[in-house]
Amino acid sequence: MSDVRRFRFRPRQPAVAAAACLLGAGLAVSGAIDGRWSWALLGLIAVVLGLLYLVSPAWRTEVLVDDEALEVQNRGARRFRVAWGEVRRVVLARAVGTAFVDGGAPDKSLLLPGRGARAPYKIEGQPQLLEAILAHVDVERVTEVERLDRAG
Repeated sequence: MSDVRRFRFRPRQPAVAAAACLLGAGLAVSGAIDGRWSWALLGLIAVVLGLLYLVSPAWRTEVLVDDEALEVQNRGARRFRVAWGEVRRVVLARAVGTAFVDGGAPDKSLLLPGRGARAPYKIEGQPQLLEAILAHVDVERVTEVERLDRAG
């Protein structure tokens, strides 16, 4: 049995969601006090959206890496598993810490978002995850680019 390493998904900008909750709560309370119900409703919507982001099931997603494969699970249920030999390519933008692991199909691929990536999540220990992936994928299947959005 090989050693399994786990890397959890986390909210990319939890402070923004927390700020939306606080400002929304303030707007809801002041709107209710002043009788401005549209403001109160808008504030409640901001609170609900901020809380939904912070408690999203996405933050129970984790990437598992062992000597045989890369696996993505959500709440312990397997979403997909790709053996290292099945990884078609890894596109890597090392300067920004972003990578894309192509498992052969969109539902078997993984984006590791780095600085400036438009993703709602980040991955704990992403530099270590990236190194683990690169250690298991043949070097001829790794393509280095400046930015992922310009990869061909």
